[in-house]
Amino acid sequence: MAYQPRAPNQGNSTDESNSNRRLYNPYQDLHLPTQTTYNLPSSPEFLFQEEAHAQRRSWGENLTYYTGIGYLAGATAGAAKGFASGVKAIEPTDTMKLKINRILNGSGHAGRQIGNRCGVVGLMYAGLESGMVAVRDTDDIINSVVAGLGTGALYKAAAGPRSAAVAGAIGGVLVGLAVAGKQAVKRYVPI
Repeated sequence: MAYQPRAPNQGNSTDESNSNRRLYNPYQDLHLPTQTTYNLPSSPEFLFQEEAHAQRRSWGENLTYYTGIGYLAGATAGAAKGFASGVKAIEPTDTMKLKINRILNGSGHAGRQIGNRCGVVGLMYAGLESGMVAVRDTDDIINSVVAGLGTGALYKAAAGPRSAAVAGAIGGVLVGLAVAGKQAVKRYVPI
């Protein structure tokens, strides 16, 4: 309600019928059509026209996406593993403060270690996949599977050629299964 000064002869009368007060509406002079104000487009908008024709993420977006997903998944799994080891490490004579400290230390330590490892794997995979797309000038399943093979082999290269070959095979199979699963989900599940 807006402030209206009173005349000195009105006194403390609470009779609203003879006063000229009204409720203040700050939006009274704005005549905005609310239907069109929030009618946002459903199609993606692009800053540059050449981005509209691309059907995949750029290498920088790919790098950020896979590294972030890898770190987040690894940190979550590591925190769960650290929680379990922290609970197992609790001794009967520990106070509540020490119990909580053991659990938090275990979760944080394992979460950081496994999160960093998975983030590096995601970084290598994104770099190899983007490199394959640039070299072959096509985006298909072969790029993903070869990037998975290369990532596994590179990650375990320091452990020897046999470990690198096994890790590469595991990486290729896992990526192949992931790509096939994604295709099946796209085909049979309406999202």
